[in-house]
Amino acid sequence: MNDVRNDWTREQIADLFDLPFTDLMFRAQAIHRAHHAPDEVQLCTLLSIKTGGCPEDCGYCSQSVSADSGLKAEKLMDVDAVLASAAEAKAAGSQRFCMGAAWRNPKDRDMDKVVAMVEGVKAMGLETCMTLGMLEAPQARALAEAGLDYYNHNIDTSPENYGNVITTRTFADRLETLGYVRDAGISVCCGGIVGMGETRSDRVGFVHALATLPRHPESVPVNALVPVKGTPLGDMLAGTPMAKIDDIEFVRTVAVARITMPLSMVRLSAGRESMSEATQALCFMAGANSIFTGDKLLTTGNAGDSADAALLAKLGVRPMTGAEPMRVAAE
Repeated sequence: MNDVRNDWTREQIADLFDLPFTDLMFRAQAIHRAHHAPDEVQLCTLLSIKTGGCPEDCGYCSQSVSADSGLKAEKLMDVDAVLASAAEAKAAGSQRFCMGAAWRNPKDRDMDKVVAMVEGVKAMGLETCMTLGMLEAPQARALAEAGLDYYNHNIDTSPENYGNVITTRTFADRLETLGYVRDAGISVCCGGIVGMGETRSDRVGFVHALATLPRHPESVPVNALVPVKGTPLGDMLAGTPMAKIDDIEFVRTVAVARITMPLSMVRLSAGRESMSEATQALCFMAGANSIFTGDKLLTTGNAGDSADAALLAKLGVRPMTGAEPMRVAAE
C-alpha cells in the first residue's frame, strides 16, 4: 500500500479534519492496519535525568526558570541511577527508555555522562531515546556513535503559533536540530502539544509541518496540554473552557497524524491521565500505537503501569515487541 507521501497541502489536511468522524476513523484505521499490527501498542518509559532550571521560556513547561511552579533545579542524575530506572522499566514491559534533560542545549562537559547512559541502557536491550534540547552536529554524531536510537525534539505547534508559545528559540532552530539528528543517522521523535488555546488551523499547520518533512518522524508524540499552575499557559487557561481540548478534536488530530504519516509510531503522550478509557480507546482506533507508561512523565502525572495493563487487557491489546515499520523499511 504505497500511501507514504511528503507533499500534503494544508487544504488537504484541513479536509481530513473536516471529514465526518466515522469516515475519518475508518480511513485512519484502514491505513493503520496496512502498516501496523492492530492489536499492539508500544510501551515506553520517560525519565527526567536533569530536572528544572531550563533557560527557555516555553509557556507550557514547569521546568522553565521563568515559571513560578515551585520546581527546583536539580543536577544531572548519576549514570547508575539512570540505569537502575531503565532496568525497572524493562521489567515492567517497556520497549523504549526515554531520557529527558531540562536544557536549552547540552554542554560538552555533560556529554560523557550522557553517552554512558545511552550505552548502558542500550546494553540492556532497550531502545534508547533522549531529549536534551538543541544539538550541534558533533553532539548528534557522538550520540549516534553511542548507539542512540531516537532523539526527541518536538516542534510543539504550527509555525505561525510557535512565537505565542516560545520566544527564546525559533521554529527554524527546531528544524536545524532535527537536521543534525537525521544527518547523524538517528531516528527522529517529533510531535507537539494540542490544547494550548490554538485554533483548528494551528493543528492543521502542526500536522502539515511534520507530514511534509523530507522524511516523516519515526515517532510522533501527540500531547494534550497539562495546565501547570505558575506557567504562562497554565495560568492563562486555568478555569476556562480552553483548558482542555475537546476529546473528539483530540482524536481527530491523532487520526489525521496517522493518515498523513502512515509508517510513523503515533504516541498518545502527556494528558492521558485525564482521559477516559473510552477516549483512549478511540485514540488507539484512530491509529495511536505507542504510549508512555509509568506514574510520571518528567514532572507531570501519568496513568501508571497497573492502570495501563488493565486498560490494554480490557481492549485485547498486547505490548509491542517487534521493530517499528519505518526502521524495518530503512534496513
